[in-house]
Amino acid sequence: MRIESDSLGQMEVPDQAYYGIHTMRALENFAITKDHVNANLVKALIQIKAAAAKSNKGAGTLDTDVADAILTATDELLSQPVDYENMFPLDPIQGGAGTSMNMNANEVIANVALTNSGHEKGEYQYINPNDHVNKSQSTNDVFPSAGKLALIHIVKPLMLEIEKLMAALGSKAEEFEDVYKMGRTQLQDAVPMTLGNSFHAYLKPLKRDLNRIDKAQADLHVLNLGGSAIGSGINVSRYYQEHIIPELNAVTGLELEQASDLFDATQNLDSFLQLSAALKSLAVDLSKIANDLRLLSSGPRSGLNEINLPARQAGSSIMPGKVNPVIPEVVNQVAFEVMGNDITVTNAVEAGQLELNAFEPVMLYRLFASVDHLTQVLKTFRENAITGITPNEERLEQDIDLSISYTTAMAAIIGYQKASNLAKQALKTNRPLRELAEETGEFTEEQLDEVFAVDKIVKNARTPEHGLVFKNS
Repeated sequence: MRIESDSLGQMEVPDQAYYGIHTMRALENFAITKDHVNANLVKALIQIKAAAAKSNKGAGTLDTDVADAILTATDELLSQPVDYENMFPLDPIQGGAGTSMNMNANEVIANVALTNSGHEKGEYQYINPNDHVNKSQSTNDVFPSAGKLALIHIVKPLMLEIEKLMAALGSKAEEFEDVYKMGRTQLQDAVPMTLGNSFHAYLKPLKRDLNRIDKAQADLHVLNLGGSAIGSGINVSRYYQEHIIPELNAVTGLELEQASDLFDATQNLDSFLQLSAALKSLAVDLSKIANDLRLLSSGPRSGLNEINLPARQAGSSIMPGKVNPVIPEVVNQVAFEVMGNDITVTNAVEAGQLELNAFEPVMLYRLFASVDHLTQVLKTFRENAITGITPNEERLEQDIDLSISYTTAMAAIIGYQKASNLAKQALKTNRPLRELAEETGEFTEEQLDEVFAVDKIVKNARTPEHGLVFKNS
C-alpha cells in the first residue's frame, strides 16, 4: 500500500493501482450498480486530457516535459483495452456530477506518466492530477463533453443496424408484394391488402427514427469545453479556449464545435434528452412491429397463423413441440427498458439546478444502456426473425374467401344498411358472401366481379420505392 493525501486527510491506496485517493473515496461511497463505467466514456475522457495537454503546452501554461509525459501516457492508454481493475474501477452512478470519474482519469494518467518518467506512483510533486492533467479544465466541462464523445461513437453502430433492418423489411415487402391477406382495424376484419403492404408500413417509421437519431447525434458534436466550472472560463487561457476543440478534433477525427454560449451548454443538457427521446421513439416502433409479428404468427392451430417465424428454440419445459416467438418477445423487453431509461434521463435533465446539472452520471449510464441494447436487439431481430419469415398463403386465402369485408365495396352500390344486413347474414349462416349477394338480385355479374376483385382492391396505387401502398377506394 501507499499513502496519499487530499483535503480530507490521508488514505491507503493499493500499490498496484494507478488510481489514487479520490478514486478510493469514490469506491467507498458509490458501490451502487456493480457495473463498470462504459469503456467509450473512459476513452473519451483520455482523449480530452490529451487535447487539453496539447492546448496547455501551446499556451505555455504547462511545462513542456510534463505535457509530453501526459501525452505519452494518454497515447499508451488509448492504445490498449480499458483496465478496470487497476485503473478504472468506479461505478457508473456516482454523486458529484462526474467529479469522481474525472479525477479517476486524472490520477491514472498522472501515475502512468510518473512511472514512465522513472518516478513512483503518487509522487504528484512531479506530475499532479489536478495541477497538470486537469489544467484549464473542470469536471463540469470535461464530463459532459466526454459523455457526448462516447455517445457519438456508439450511436454509429446503432444507426447501421437500423439501416440493415430497414433493408431486410424492404426485401420482405418486395417478396410479399403479391401475397394477399386481410387487413384489420381494432383486431377486427377490415379490407384486403397485401402482406407486402404490412412490411412496407413497418419500414417507414424506422426511417423516421433514423433521421431523428441522426439529428440528435449531430447536436452532440457541440461541446462546452473551455467553459471550466460554470461556463465563465475561469483559470482558462484565451489560447486554450481557442485551441481545445481543434486539438480534440485532431485526436478524435470528429468535427466538433464549441458552444456559442458556454453558460448555456454547461447547465442545460437537452441534447441528451433529444437523443433519449429519439431512442424511445425507435423502441416504441420496434415494439409495435414485434407485437404485430407475435399476433400474426399466433397459433399454429388456434391463432391467426398468417406467418411463420423462424423456430429459434423449444418453447416449453412441459408442452412438447411448443415454439414461442422469443425474438419478438426480447424486442419488446428491450423496448420496455429503453422507455424506462427515457424517464430516468428526462428526470435527470429536468433536475439540474442553477449553473450545473449534477445528474449526468445516471443519464449517461441509461443512455449507454439504451444504445447498446437497441443495437444488439436490432441485430437479433433482423437475423433471427425478419429474414426468415414466410407466409401461410393457404390460411391467408381462406381468410379472404370467408371475409365479409367486401360489403365495404357493396355499400357504394346498394347502400350501407343493405350491405350491413348481408354481412350479418353471412356471419350467421357461414355462407359465402358472394353467394348471398347473388341471391339479392341487386348486383350485375360485372359489379360482383368488380367487388370481389382482390387484386384490384389492393393494388390501386403504387410507390416509387416498392409499389406496395394500398389506396383505399
